[in-house]
Amino acid sequence: MSKNKQLPKVAYFCMEYGLDDSLKTYAGGLGILAGDYMKGAKDHNFPIIGIGLKWKQGYTDQLIGEDGRPYDSYHNYNYDFLEDTGIIVKVQIRQREVHCKVWKCEAFGNAPLYLLDTDLPQNADAWITGQLYGWFGEERIAQEMVLGIGGIKAIRALGLEVDLYHFNEGHALFAGFELLREKMEAGASFEQAVDQSKEEIVFTTHTPVIQGNESHPIDRLLYMGANLGLTVEQLVLLGGAPFNMTVGALRLSRKSNAVAQLHGETANKMWAHIDNRSEIVPITNAIHLPTWVDQNMITAAEQDGDLWEAHLKNKRELIEFVKERTGAQLQQDKLLIGFSRRAVPYKRANLIFSKPEIISPYLEDGRIQIVFSGKAHPLDDNGKQIVADLVAMSKKYPNAVVYVPNYDMATGAMLTRGSDVWLNNPRRPKEASGTSGMKAAINGVLNFSILDGWWPESCEHGVNGWQFGDAFESEIVKEQDDHDREALYKVLLEEVVPTYYNKQEKWVKMMKASILGNKDEFAVKRMLEEYYEKLYN
Repeated sequence: MSKNKQLPKVAYFCMEYGLDDSLKTYAGGLGILAGDYMKGAKDHNFPIIGIGLKWKQGYTDQLIGEDGRPYDSYHNYNYDFLEDTGIIVKVQIRQREVHCKVWKCEAFGNAPLYLLDTDLPQNADAWITGQLYGWFGEERIAQEMVLGIGGIKAIRALGLEVDLYHFNEGHALFAGFELLREKMEAGASFEQAVDQSKEEIVFTTHTPVIQGNESHPIDRLLYMGANLGLTVEQLVLLGGAPFNMTVGALRLSRKSNAVAQLHGETANKMWAHIDNRSEIVPITNAIHLPTWVDQNMITAAEQDGDLWEAHLKNKRELIEFVKERTGAQLQQDKLLIGFSRRAVPYKRANLIFSKPEIISPYLEDGRIQIVFSGKAHPLDDNGKQIVADLVAMSKKYPNAVVYVPNYDMATGAMLTRGSDVWLNNPRRPKEASGTSGMKAAINGVLNFSILDGWWPESCEHGVNGWQFGDAFESEIVKEQDDHDREALYKVLLEEVVPTYYNKQEKWVKMMKASILGNKDEFAVKRMLEEYYEKLYN
């Protein structure tokens, strides 16, 4: 790496940041990655600032009702650890001036993070920064206008020097529109402004799931004022009609990145039909080790210490945590599988239950215990049904199947430290990266996963974890599910379970291989260095 003084100064825009459970500005993996990125920037002295929103109610608290179904609950939060910058910027939304207060956060060992807040008495639209991902349509556009347009204005008002604007997902695209507006106001033509802005914008695309790549009707962008003077024709040139935020970001950036090697292939196929788009290079995500990994596990692996006893300490803490949260009593001497994902159909949380005649005996006698966690989007009835199904399974197999409600960072840390095995079975290639698997791996929790996301880059079957499914893909959902189900049961029952109960020496050897083989490659320092080498320079 070059000396830090020579590195470009980067402003990182993201809708959510997962820094700590006391700051409710995250929903899931995107935010956790952004939080780890900001902590890594501070640890390794990279010239990075973050731009985000101060969500008054954060993401949903999702609890389980007496009927076994999840319900959503919202609370107003105040954060006395945020610093008031004294800066207020204004964004025109629906021909009304919206005042956006700028707060600064450095409370969690992170690089400076600036959060915009519309919850001010002078705003008729104080609700804009109310609920993270709470709405769609006009409300979502308003939120993205505050993030993007307000974010650029905040940078200017704070007097911050920025060389490069990094949009983490398409939500930040309106920052690009504000950069275009600045240049066109200074006399550049639209084409010149696009060319100049491209030189200072980079973009990360995360999800191969089409619903995650947001689109808006062009007349709605015009009504909201999000176009900032751009004509319908110019909007169509950037993002098509309807206007796709991911397409717009791909066309307005000089270079883009996917978040794993396999995701690089998937993203380039997915967006192959888009002309004039930036190149998409793969840069695999990584994690902030001090936040997620028990250093005792790394030390034991490096120094030939008692890895098993260090792991059992974490497993006991998880068992106690589960008991406190749910009342269920798990057993330390039984195989414990962790599964923690957003509740969406393609992640197939219930795949392991889909042939009860095979799996039931193992659950009934406790040889296999499974702890699930993960929220559904508040407006996703399919996701909520998945959660309800998992809750029903926990009632059918008490003390063998557990659902921990209201997933948060503490739950994620407990599960990725204390489980014996980390299960991951999305429909390939729908998983972009899957950083929870990295956390598990570096804690000595053995991955048992479809070859999707980051796992193909690490997996040595039977050496540092297991794969199942042999990278099979089918566009026919039933065919994919049938194939992967059989593969899951075969590897679980013929390899994972026998190794755990009968070959402990081999198990511990695999734990050591998992820790030593992943602790550097999937640490945030490597990711940041790759950003500077492949995206920022």
